Amino acid sequence: MAESSALTILFLAANPGGSSQSRLEQEARDISDGLLRARHRDRFKFEQRWAVRPRDIQLALLECNPQIVHFAGHRNTTTETEIEPEEGLVFEDDTGHIHLIPANALADLFKLFSDQVNCVLLNGCYTEEQAKVIAQHIPYVIGMKQSITDKAALDFALGFYDALGSGRSMEFAYHLGCSAIQMAGLSEHLTPILYKKTESNSISAPDDSSLLNAVLENGTTRNISSKRHIQEKREDLEEEYQNIRKKLKFLKQEWNIKTDSEAKYELAQRIEQYEVQLQHIEELLDG
Repeated sequence: MAESSALTILFLAANPGGSSQSRLEQEARDISDGLLRARHRDRFKFEQRWAVRPRDIQLALLECNPQIVHFAGHRNTTTETEIEPEEGLVFEDDTGHIHLIPANALADLFKLFSDQVNCVLLNGCYTEEQAKVIAQHIPYVIGMKQSITDKAALDFALGFYDALGSGRSMEFAYHLGCSAIQMAGLSEHLTPILYKKTESNSISAPDDSSLLNAVLENGTTRNISSKRHIQEKREDLEEEYQNIRKKLKFLKQEWNIKTDSEAKYELAQRIEQYEVQLQHIEELLDG
């Protein structure tokens, strides 16, 4: 398979406050080993960055061009005295102090990379709110709605990447990760939460009744009563166009790693639907 079709996973580890790296090292090692054993091991590239500071995140995204970004964080009691546990992943700044990156700042960062990043996994305690905001721009974002033990976080990650390594979809991988927690006899299988851009930002799938479908059904913008509204509708169509292009790119990447003929057929049907929608939008914008 060509290098350009490979999916790059960027593993970002943060251990603020001098907390132990043992769990994070095990998580990275086990994920890497699992991908090396996977049926499609040659279709994944695993990049790692350690003790990341806020600036390091930006540099890693620029250097690695990842499709999947995995944040791994561990917080000890010392850290929890400085940052409220509900606030999400924390990092260490250049001066050695604990630093929380606001959810909106993370969302704005990933907005800049939304043309390449398909999934963000926040594998640390209390990251649901950060996940929810990032999902305004990224197709799949996974966060933890409460505290999660090291074992459960590791089991989820291994189940998630085992599924991807077998050619399964992001949603299937999420569910297998939750199942892995449950199979281990832990009660935290409901802690990981998956947010999809289609849900968080009202970007529709091909069979949903979106703004695009409404315009296509009417066949005209005759109900728009002013130039301002016409401009707003045009901007909405242009945004919808770009979103569908991103979805097409992601679906074609998934199609390349599928081996099951039924799954490939289903993806091909969805790709065809999106291509038809793009053609309709182009006609509307040119009209």
